[in-house]
Amino acid sequence: MTNVLFHRRSLLAAGVALLATGASGLRVPARAQSLAPTRSMRGGSNNYRPGAPLVARIGGGGFWMSGTVRRSGDGAPLAGQRIQIWAHTTEGHERDPQSHGATLTDDNGVFRLEMPQIVPAFGQPHGHLAYDSAAFETVFLRPVMGSSRDSSLEAHFVLQPV
Repeated sequence: MTNVLFHRRSLLAAGVALLATGASGLRVPARAQSLAPTRSMRGGSNNYRPGAPLVARIGGGGFWMSGTVRRSGDGAPLAGQRIQIWAHTTEGHERDPQSHGATLTDDNGVFRLEMPQIVPAFGQPHGHLAYDSAAFETVFLRPVMGSSRDSSLEAHFVLQPV
């Protein structure tokens, strides 16, 4: 009886292994990992102004803030999402109303907004971005530029539905 039980277990284990690896013997992942939501960054909400207006450009421009917005889990691009942007620039401080503006993502979940050159504040050239609408959890980002001479900065959001 012990031998029969051992053979049944061996046969069952061999069948499971064949299913897991396929006829070719190569391992196939059972399921792709889901895309985790973006966490808010420390200091990201500093000088945030709820309801900043949608704008075509902040100030005189010359610097580009851009990025993407996707849904957590499947990573689908999210169109029509409102992203607020503000920073310490050559034209104003990050606390000044004229240093704030918002834009919407396109059909591919991409946003892009021109603004004045970002300059260092507290020793670091950085921007602030927020997703703050009702369909997804609020996220505040504070990306730091590699150099104060950079003329663009990217930030990417992966949003968790509420």
